[in-house]
Amino acid sequence: MSIRVAVFDDNALFLDSMSLLIEDAPGFTLAGAFTGCDQLDTKIGDSQPDVVMMDIEMPGVNGIEGVRQIKKLFPRLNVLMQTSFEDDDKVFNAICAGASGYILKNTLPARILESIVEVYQGGSPMSPSVARKVLGFLQQPVPAASKVVNDYKLSNREKEVLSCLVKGMSYKMIADTCHISYETVRSHMKNIYEKLHVASMTEAVAKAINQGLV
Repeated sequence: MSIRVAVFDDNALFLDSMSLLIEDAPGFTLAGAFTGCDQLDTKIGDSQPDVVMMDIEMPGVNGIEGVRQIKKLFPRLNVLMQTSFEDDDKVFNAICAGASGYILKNTLPARILESIVEVYQGGSPMSPSVARKVLGFLQQPVPAASKVVNDYKLSNREKEVLSCLVKGMSYKMIADTCHISYETVRSHMKNIYEKLHVASMTEAVAKAINQGLV
C-alpha cells in the first residue's frame, strides 16, 4: 500500500520538484499538486490524500488558514508544513492550527520522504531548528505551585524515548540513539501517548517538561 500525498505550493518549480520526488519514490503516490488553498473541500475530497504537504505563503488563503480548514473538514487528515520560514509566530500558528509536523524546504529529499512516513504513522516530524523553537514555547517558566506530579507508570525505556523526543529528535534519530528499531520507537511512542493521555508529539513534550517527567 502506498501513501497518497497532496502537495500545496504556489512556487511552480518547487511544486514540480516535490511532485517528481513523490512520484519516483517507491511506496508513495502523488494524489494531487495544487498552487493554492481555494476550494479545499473539493481538492481534498477528489484527491483523497493520506498526507497533505502545505506551504505557508500562498496567495489568497494562506497555508495556516488552509490547515485550519482541512482539520475542520477532514479532522483525521495529517498535514505536514513545508516552508522556508522559521519565524516564531508562523511556527506557533501552524502548530496551533493543527499541523502534525513542520519541516524546512531545504530538508534533504530522503528526510522529506521519511517525514511523510512519520506523519502518516502518527508522528510529528520537525526540522531541528524548528523543534528548538517549539521547545522554547513549551519551556516557558511554570510556577511550581501549578505543577502537577503524576505517576504515569512509564518504563525506563519509555522515559528514555520521551527524553529524546524532548530534545527534538526524530523517530529515526531516537532509534539510532537508543539502539532500537524504528518500529520499536513507534511502539514505545504509542504506549507513551496512551499513558500520558495525549494525542500528539507537542502535547507529550509539553507534559514531559511541565511535569518534570524526564
